[in-house]
Amino acid sequence: MTSCFTFFVSLFFLVTSASASHAGHGISIDGTLKYKAGFSRFDYTSPNARKGGRLVLHDNGSFDKMNPFTLKGTAPFGIEMFVFEPLAVGSLDEPFAEYGLIAKEIELAEDRLSMTFTIDENARFSDGTPVTPEDVRFSLETFKSDRVHPFYPFYYQDIKEAVVLDKHRVKFIFNRTNRELHMIAAQIPILPKAYFAHRSFTGDSGDAMTPLIGSGPYIIDKVNQGRSISYVRNPDYWAIDHPVRKGMYNFDSIVVNYYKDQIVAVEAFKAGEFDFMMVNIAKQWARDMTGKRFDDGQLVKKRFPHHNNAGMQGFLMNTRRPLFKDIRVRQALGLAFDFHWTNKSLFYNQYKRNNSFFSNSYLAAEGTPSGLELSYLEPHRDSLPPEVFTTPLKAPDSTDPGGMRANLRKARKLLLDAGWKVDRGVLKDASGKSFSFEILLVSPSFERVMAPYVKNLKKLGIQVDYRKIDPALYTDRIQNFDFDMIVQVYGQSLSPGNEQKNYWHSESADHPGSKNLAGIKDPVVDAMVEKIIYADTQKELTAACKALDRVLWYGYYLVPNWYLNVHRLVYRNMFMQPETLPLYYNHYQLLMTWWDKSASSESNEKQQDQ
Repeated sequence: MTSCFTFFVSLFFLVTSASASHAGHGISIDGTLKYKAGFSRFDYTSPNARKGGRLVLHDNGSFDKMNPFTLKGTAPFGIEMFVFEPLAVGSLDEPFAEYGLIAKEIELAEDRLSMTFTIDENARFSDGTPVTPEDVRFSLETFKSDRVHPFYPFYYQDIKEAVVLDKHRVKFIFNRTNRELHMIAAQIPILPKAYFAHRSFTGDSGDAMTPLIGSGPYIIDKVNQGRSISYVRNPDYWAIDHPVRKGMYNFDSIVVNYYKDQIVAVEAFKAGEFDFMMVNIAKQWARDMTGKRFDDGQLVKKRFPHHNNAGMQGFLMNTRRPLFKDIRVRQALGLAFDFHWTNKSLFYNQYKRNNSFFSNSYLAAEGTPSGLELSYLEPHRDSLPPEVFTTPLKAPDSTDPGGMRANLRKARKLLLDAGWKVDRGVLKDASGKSFSFEILLVSPSFERVMAPYVKNLKKLGIQVDYRKIDPALYTDRIQNFDFDMIVQVYGQSLSPGNEQKNYWHSESADHPGSKNLAGIKDPVVDAMVEKIIYADTQKELTAACKALDRVLWYGYYLVPNWYLNVHRLVYRNMFMQPETLPLYYNHYQLLMTWWDKSASSESNEKQQDQ
C-alpha cells in the first residue's frame, strides 16, 4: 500500500483479516484504531504549535506543468502534499490506519466488496465550492483512466466504480476482495469536477502551467516556471481545526526554489538561501555540513530515527536490452561492486547493505524458505534457481575469503559460461561484439561511486561509460525505458499491495511510465505479486513478500546498494518541534508538524499585551 512518487511511509503492525460493517471515523486493516472517535490531534503534533512565518525549501532540476497526476512532464514539488487531499489520511505513529478527512464517516461492508463514504459537509475546495460525492466519483473515474500516470490505473484497478447515493454519500464497488483495498480507496486525491469541466486535465490545450485548485491547506500563489513556486496558507481552509490537521501545516507561506543539482543546493543552503534539507549524500553529511554557522547554532545538523521499510536501492539493469537477458551476466555485474570499500572510503561507514527488497523490515526473507512461504514457491521449483530454496539472501561481500579477487574470478566464470570471452582485454561474444553499456545518472554525486565500479568492470573486459544528464531528459528516458543501467530506489510500505504490480508484474513491463524499469516478465514473479495483493491475512502477506523477495533477489535484476534507518536533516535554527516523533514518516511529513519560533514569540507577546 503506497502512493505514487512520494513514497509515503510505511507502517508496521501484526495484522489479521477483519471486517467492519459500521460507519466510523477511521479504518485499518485489522479493525483496530489507536485514536478513538472525538480525538483532538495526533500525538506527534503539538498543542503549542502556532501559525505564521515563511518556510523556504528547495528541489533539484526543473518543472514544466502543474498537474502532478499526469505522465508527461514534471510537476513542482509540493502540489500533492499542499494542494490536494484524500478522503482519509494515514497516522504516522501506528500502522495500517487511516482517519477520515474529506470523508467524515467510512463504512466497509461485511463482505468487503464495497464501502461507503459520507462527505464532511464542511469540506470545501479553495474556491469556496463544497466537495461533493460527484467530485469523488469524478476523481475515481479520472484515476482509473488513461489521462493519468499509468501507476494510478494499476493501483486502483480493483475498484470497479463509484455510485452516488445522495448529496452526502458515495459508494465504491470493488471487483474482488482485497485486505487493503478499503485503505487504498480512501487514499484517492479528490479533484474538483467543475474546475476541469472546461479545462484540459492533461494540459494538452496549452494550459499545463495553469495553477490547479484543491481542498488542501495551501493554494498556489506565484509560479516562475522551472525556477520557483510559492504556496500561501488558505485563510479559509476548511479543516484547519480538524483532528488530523491540528498542529500541522503551520507556515503562512512556503516557497520552493529550484537548483541545478544537489551539490549546488548544499552551498545554497549553507549560504542561507533556504531553511531545511535532507542530506542523502554521505560525504556532504560528514564533510560539507560543517563550519561557523553550524558551530554557532545558526544551522542545525541532526539525525532523526525512523522505522520505515527501507525497500531496495540498486544499480538496475534494463533486461529489455539483449545484453542483460542472461541471468549469469546480471549476477556477474553484481559481483564487481565492492560495497565494503565504497562504504568505508566514500561513505564514512554510514550505510547498511541492502540484503532484501524489503530492507529494515519484518518482510525481508531470512534463512531458507519454510512453511507457508515454501508452499508458495514449491510449485515453481523447476522454474527457479536452486539458490531460492538453499541459500539465504546475502549480497556479494569483498571481506569474504579471497576478497574482490575471488568475486571477480567468479564473475569471469559466469561470463565465460554465458558465452563471453576476453580478446586482448575486451570482453566479446561469439560474433565479436564487445560487452559495453552506459550508466545513466541524474545526480553528479554518483559519479564517484561509479568510477571504482566501472574500474572493476574493466578488469573483466567490460567497457562502461557513465554520465549525468538533465533531469527533464532523464525523466523522459526513464519513462520510455531508454537506458541500459540506472540507480533506482524502490520504496516499500510495510503493507505492500497493488503497487507491486507496477514494480514487477509482466502487465506493467511494456507500459511507458511504469516502475517495472527492469522489464521483468516472469510468471513466478507475477504469481508472487498476485499472492501479495490478494492475501487475506497478515501471515499470508508476510509469506508472499518473503517469497517474492527471494525470486527477485535471485533474478539478479539489480546490484544491491545501501540504506539508512535515520533521516539526516539540516535546518536553520528557526523551528519549534513537537516533543514526540512519529514512527513511520518521511522528512517532509515531519517538517509539517514543526512551526516557526517567531510565530510562538508573536503569540506570547499578544497574550502578554492582553
